[in-house]
Order: sequence, then C-alpha cells, then structure tokens
Amino acid sequence: MKKVIIVGGGKVGTHLAMSLLAGGHQIHIIERHPGELKAVHEVLPAGCVVAGSGTDPAVLEATGIRDADVLAAVTGTDATNLVATSLARFEFGVPRTIARVKDPGNGWMFTPAMGVDAAVNQAGLMAQLIAEEMSLDGMTTLLKLSKGDYSLVEQTVLAHATAVGKRVVELAFPVECILVGVLRDGRLIIPHGNTVLEQGDEVIALVHKSMAQRLSWTLGG
Repeated sequence: MKKVIIVGGGKVGTHLAMSLLAGGHQIHIIERHPGELKAVHEVLPAGCVVAGSGTDPAVLEATGIRDADVLAAVTGTDATNLVATSLARFEFGVPRTIARVKDPGNGWMFTPAMGVDAAVNQAGLMAQLIAEEMSLDGMTTLLKLSKGDYSLVEQTVLAHATAVGKRVVELAFPVECILVGVLRDGRLIIPHGNTVLEQGDEVIALVHKSMAQRLSWTLGG
C-alpha cells in the first residue's frame, strides 16, 4: 500500500483518487475551490479530502506529506503543478513526484531538475498513441514500463501471419520480447516452446520499443 497525495480535486484528480482507493492505497486529495471541494466530498470519504492549496507548505505538512510515497499534482494550472511537485521533492523529500502538463508548450519545464519525476502530457500521450496505432497494425499498447522503453502489448494473430500454425519455438521472435499469455476462446494459455499459435489468438507480450515492429510483423503479417 502506498500513501499518495493528490493536488487538484477536479475530474482528473477525483478519478485518480477513486482508482487508487479501489486499489487499496491511502490517499489524500487537496483542493481549494469550493465548487470542486463540494463535488469531491460527494464521491470520496471525508477523511481523504483536504481544503487548501497544494502550493502552501503548511497545507502539505498538515496533509502528512513527510510520510507520503507519491505526490501527484494534476490541477488544470501548470504553474500550480510545478510548484507543488517542486515543494514535494526539495522541501519534503517525497520519493516520487508526478505532474500533469496542461499546456504542451510548458513541457520543457517539467524535469527532474525542477522536482518532477514523471510529466503527464495528455496531448503528447494522445499523439504518441495515434502514431503507434498507425505504425503497428493491430497491436495495442496495454502498459508502458521502464520509462517507455518496454511495453506490454496485445496483438491479434491474423490469417496471413507468419505465426499461424507454428510452434513458438519455431518463430524468430525478437530477442527483447517475451510472450506472456495467449487468449483463445476465452481461455488464457501460458505459452511454452511447443505452444502452437492459431488465427485469432490474442497474444500478450512484453517487448522493447525497438522490437515492437518486428513482433507486429510476425503476428499480424
């Protein structure tokens, strides 16, 4: 279980808080606008909600930031998010900081030197996902790992693919690629060397970004 402080009680912050709570994590969400506070109180336990500014050291201190594992600043204002993460890192020593970038033009400021471990640029993520979907036919990215170098992907085995009717051991899969599972007719198959791939199989794999195209060709043709 992680202790997470979320700065910003809008739709993004509230959704994040609800997801983390469902995952068993301890969260506190800081919001200063009365309208947003009212909405947050309607969907989250009262003990999770803190009224105040996420850029106020006293508010952060009172929220228990010194014991926090993560601070996520997700307000709609880039300056607020940057100040909150900088305070968390340099004033309170929070191990992990995440900031939302509303204006892509400000992305250059959200760096580790400014106290930001991970900057979430929604416009940039959307552009990246669109580019990936266009370049990797039929492959869906489920999760990015190790700062985006590796991805957990899902690929449907198409009728004309090299992989159809062949055992895993016979296929020249990329070196930096591991098959994690095969979904077939609603069943999960743990793939081994003798597992034969069939048309329509949903293959889940962990792959390095440099090898994703090659994996897509093998499974999708």
